[in-house]
Amino acid sequence: MSYLFSSESVSEGHPDKVADQVSDALLDQFLAYDPEAHCAIETFDTTGQVVIMGEVRSSQYIDLQTVTRRTINRIGYTKAEYQFDGNSCGILTAIHEQSDDINQGVSRECEEDQGAGDQGMMFGYACNETDNYMPATLDLAHLIMRVLADIRKEGKEMTYLRPDSKSQVTIEYSDEGVPQRIDTIVVSTQHDDFVKPTDDTPEAQRKADEQMLATIRKDVINILMPRVKKQLSDKVLALFDGSEKYFVNPTGKFVIGGPHGDTGLTGRKIIVDTYGGRGAHGGGAFSGKDPSKVDRSAAYAARYIAKNMVAAGVSDEILVQLAYAIGVAQPVSVYVNTYGKSHVNMTDGEIAQKVSQLFDLRPKAIETTLNLKQPIYLETAAYGHMGRKNEIVKKVFTSHYHERKEMTVELFTWEKLDQVERIREAFAL
Repeated sequence: MSYLFSSESVSEGHPDKVADQVSDALLDQFLAYDPEAHCAIETFDTTGQVVIMGEVRSSQYIDLQTVTRRTINRIGYTKAEYQFDGNSCGILTAIHEQSDDINQGVSRECEEDQGAGDQGMMFGYACNETDNYMPATLDLAHLIMRVLADIRKEGKEMTYLRPDSKSQVTIEYSDEGVPQRIDTIVVSTQHDDFVKPTDDTPEAQRKADEQMLATIRKDVINILMPRVKKQLSDKVLALFDGSEKYFVNPTGKFVIGGPHGDTGLTGRKIIVDTYGGRGAHGGGAFSGKDPSKVDRSAAYAARYIAKNMVAAGVSDEILVQLAYAIGVAQPVSVYVNTYGKSHVNMTDGEIAQKVSQLFDLRPKAIETTLNLKQPIYLETAAYGHMGRKNEIVKKVFTSHYHERKEMTVELFTWEKLDQVERIREAFAL
């Protein structure tokens, strides 16, 4: 019997994503002026207030407030009526030095022997449902959010949009795990109070709310979704059969939102950040952490392995787990699950052993292979860390304490398919 599976995404204006973006913007600022900086930056945001906490070891001083305000304004929180905006919010900082006890386990005389910044397990996942080897549910949920943000920033249509929004996509799968059709799409978007009641009665307010909801629903179906569909591959577009259900702002009204509606905290959207509930997650968040933290770098490495393995034809679906001990360079375990969809005459244990031989999974080697000491992390902090476009871009950093810096960086290096031939040769494919 077929089954349903759902994944959600959130916009860059979601309070947790605001926190993630501030943490990663600060991390990028440190790495731009000190590539050896070690950071673990947490951000908390609520009505009119941002608190920045964590540990940093760096030779450079960074203007935390300027970067934070710039990031919040870029997201779109620029109006006092939102009860949270980049120009007027209070900013408290509680950054202190990284623990010497942790640092001695990470730093080594021989850089290649750099220890893992913490213990834990990290997962990477890939499947062949989409062109970017991501689950179709999550890929579509992310795209809905990105296109909605584009519409908001263009300011030509749906001009009532505010920054906070969420999406959720449910797809029907066959018994064999193959996507069959889109069952349900949920879109909840914050909006201006753009229809005013005719008087102060509850009935007038209800009618005004109903008018707003009708307009938003119509625009989601007739403006947002056609633009989304134009960006879909034929494989995913074929999942729209006309029977899909839409739930748009199901509560009926969404004016109060963003950090004024809910507090935000770095690292609370780890499933949105990764695979939408598919595969597995080790529990470690990404944003605000430099690549010496294997929570981040090893998760990227695991995705890199899984994606290249599926692209090489080893299996239609792969989960890779890496586990580390703090201060130890080599992973304590490498695990592979092919879900019975392997195309090689090997057990999952034998595949895992081959992975260990093909990839150097010491933290320093991961940093080098994926070029992770670049200031490339703000771009990861909304709309997912995985399945994104690998590209080379120019970024400009300014500071009250340093010279203006223009850098060419490579984004999403863990999405490159540059190991496919090596893998095919190793597995005789």
